[in-house]
Amino acid sequence: MYVKLFERSFYYALGMTLLCSIIGSFLGGLPYLTIIGALVISLILGMMFQIYRPAIKKAEAGIGFISNKFLRLGIILLGFKLNLIDLANAGVKTILFAICIVTGTILLTYNIARKFGVSKRLAILTASGTGICGAAAVMGISPQIKVSKEEETAKHNEEVLAVAIVAILGTVFTLIEIGIKPLLHMSSTQFGVMAGGSLHEIAHAIATGGAGGSVSLSAAIITKLSRVLLLAPAALIIGIWYQRQEHVAGSEKQKLPIPWFMAGFLLASVIGTFVPMPANVLAMLVKLAYLVLGMAMAALGMSVNFKAFLSSGKNAVLAASSASVVLLIFTIVVSKTFF
Repeated sequence: MYVKLFERSFYYALGMTLLCSIIGSFLGGLPYLTIIGALVISLILGMMFQIYRPAIKKAEAGIGFISNKFLRLGIILLGFKLNLIDLANAGVKTILFAICIVTGTILLTYNIARKFGVSKRLAILTASGTGICGAAAVMGISPQIKVSKEEETAKHNEEVLAVAIVAILGTVFTLIEIGIKPLLHMSSTQFGVMAGGSLHEIAHAIATGGAGGSVSLSAAIITKLSRVLLLAPAALIIGIWYQRQEHVAGSEKQKLPIPWFMAGFLLASVIGTFVPMPANVLAMLVKLAYLVLGMAMAALGMSVNFKAFLSSGKNAVLAASSASVVLLIFTIVVSKTFF
């Protein structure tokens, strides 16, 4: 790990992914592009870098390092966005709602995907992104899925595909929810809870919640962050489950897959909530989190195999679409009944 920091390929990769992340952050803040989000734009820019193959070749080792290590660092820094007091004030009802959504959506998406013949890895990554918090969840769950060196390329392709699926579907459902808002006859709070409970990325929940006003926006953010909070326990449970599945299939016994970077994520949440610090410092840490995650996303885009990407995603899209429809109906009913 330390050797790679001093290799020329690392500095090539650092410059390339940083450029993608900065441009992605800028474009992600523009009107109409906010529903796509900076992370997904960074991924697309990374994929576009593959047009110039000599640059990718020079940075190859560094790209792998950034997609792995910077991913964990970004997830840890993202913890500063999670205010535990706000979540506690939202009440047990919101947390229970989030637990039902995350558990139910992951199980539903995974099982539909497997019925459609989707690989186990792609099914669980897509399910996690759909159920928890989009690209960040895919990236947070992925390190828990251990593979051999021979399978690393296939796993990278599945990560990118899962991110693309949840990004596209999240954008589609953002437009659907904003479009059907007049037909739902919901209060501002109910609309916000539905948006935060049903949409994939934080950017999607903010875009939709904001369409209903400030009260709706606050409800959307709190409900969405309640789902984000479950990323750490979900990563641990999925890691243990996946290891047992592979052990049954005859693989060697491994250590308990404790996601230590998720402990960092929770610690960052505690610090951000209870340690006094200026609001601008907290905002800067969250911006840094998205910058680092954008670099990891760009690195993933630079390493994607387009043939595999295009050939293996159709059934995963169908599975995630079906689960997203069920999730939307469920959140509409629960929001109108209990909020």
